[in-house]
Amino acid sequence: MRRRDFITLVGGAAAAWPLAARTQQPGKLPTIGWLDSGRSVEASIAAFSQGLAGAGYVVGRNVNLEYRTAEGDNDRMRALAGELVRRQVAVIVATTGTGAHAAKAATQTVPIVFSAGGDPVQEGLVASLNRPGGNVTGFAILATEIAAKRLELLHDLVPRAESIAALVRLEDSSDFSRAHAKTFQSAALALGVRLLLVNAVTESDIAGAFENAVQQHAGAVLIGGEQVFATTLIPQIISLANRYALPTMFLRPNAVAAGALASYGTDPLESFRQVGVYTGRILKGEKPADLPVVQSTKFEFVINLKTAKTLGLSVSQDMLSIADEIIE
Repeated sequence: MRRRDFITLVGGAAAAWPLAARTQQPGKLPTIGWLDSGRSVEASIAAFSQGLAGAGYVVGRNVNLEYRTAEGDNDRMRALAGELVRRQVAVIVATTGTGAHAAKAATQTVPIVFSAGGDPVQEGLVASLNRPGGNVTGFAILATEIAAKRLELLHDLVPRAESIAALVRLEDSSDFSRAHAKTFQSAALALGVRLLLVNAVTESDIAGAFENAVQQHAGAVLIGGEQVFATTLIPQIISLANRYALPTMFLRPNAVAAGALASYGTDPLESFRQVGVYTGRILKGEKPADLPVVQSTKFEFVINLKTAKTLGLSVSQDMLSIADEIIE
């Protein structure tokens, strides 16, 4: 089976990118501020650089990049956004909806380009998708819109599971988290499945969340679309899923490559490539207000057959036939 391009991007020259970018000394060159929640960024920046290069910009040659990470603490986002504004960066790249909101609160003039999972109109980031207005535009991953489909696919993979736990950030005040939980609940009702919303706001909550799911006899775990679940917490989540023999469905395929059962979502690297394209166009003089928000159009279903066999699951031929990638 084919291997996804983004897996290979992590190696080689791309791995040195973030460190090189952070050590650049800003001079007369324009500076891009990268506002992150805390993740392994090599592949993301490699994809971003591809889009940026289309406009003729190369970090370290004719543009600088300053990196800021909240290290999983969303409360730090606003302070970090303020730092980038004071550094007089030319563009702020926000890799999450939380980061985009923090950047928007920090400035109404510095252009902001985001990659986010929620609905940017409903969340108040932009006035409309076609005419964003203001200083914000970017790429909408539509994670909430496909949340119901992810639950449906997990149910089809584990049809005997009468109860499915959904790992979400219930105490997160973001519109994205609330919308995600609500969509999961509606989808479970339609499928006739008992849904258990289990809370995990911090890393220390994950073990307790899985214990809660097991105690309530969950037969599988649906992982929420929050950024932290798709990056730094993947190893811990998969380790716990293996310990309790629970099938997991993630939003992004990097978790499946790491041992999760399945994922359904868009290629995250395509979003960062598009963010790079928009950043380059803004550096050349275009305005965010005139750049329509790009929406995901391609979603991929990935199954890890090795994990399925370990869990004792028999994946039907129908499910295999609709998978875009199968890891064996």
